[in-house]
Amino acid sequence: QRGPLWILLVVIVMISVAGYTAGRRGRHIPRSKTVATAAVSVGAALTLGLLILLSVFPFEPRFIIPIAGMIVGNSMTVTALVMVRLRDDLKSQQAQVEAALALGATRQQAAALQLRRSLATGMTPIVDNTKTVGLISLPGAMTGMILAGASPLEAVQLQIIVMYMLMGAAAFSGLTAAFLTYRQFFTGAHQLLLPIQTDEATI
Repeated sequence: QRGPLWILLVVIVMISVAGYTAGRRGRHIPRSKTVATAAVSVGAALTLGLLILLSVFPFEPRFIIPIAGMIVGNSMTVTALVMVRLRDDLKSQQAQVEAALALGATRQQAAALQLRRSLATGMTPIVDNTKTVGLISLPGAMTGMILAGASPLEAVQLQIIVMYMLMGAAAFSGLTAAFLTYRQFFTGAHQLLLPIQTDEATI
């Protein structure tokens, strides 16, 4: 059985690949891969850390690696959606943002609407999926346990944990991605950096 260092190494590789992939989706965002990797790392570290500290899952490869895969994959998707939407909104609403800055707004105030929209875009898929679990979709964890012979009650309990886990990871990663991404487009003096380029082929 592999030790804790091997588990951490596998998780780090997952996060690195996910950050690189999400960063490529965020082309024309300064330091996009660094931002994406940081966002995925925050979501994965906080969510996995809570699960381990609360003893929800033991720190063993057969538990942590599959769980980490679900968390990192979900965080990657949310991070990419948030970064792309925020980049495009700042580009399309550049005049509005600059007008707010000219009137004395801080960079956070000027980009508040775009930040909210990007977070809503990133969180919508996981929220909608959560609403329909058991009604439309039967998730893999629950279905796999039932097919393996576990009781439906145990399967549902595990699936509830998984869904809350994924929502937590999405929230942590989305917030981090939005915070770090918008800061790439503003100077410390609250000026919008230009030009903000977009590439439709990457969306």
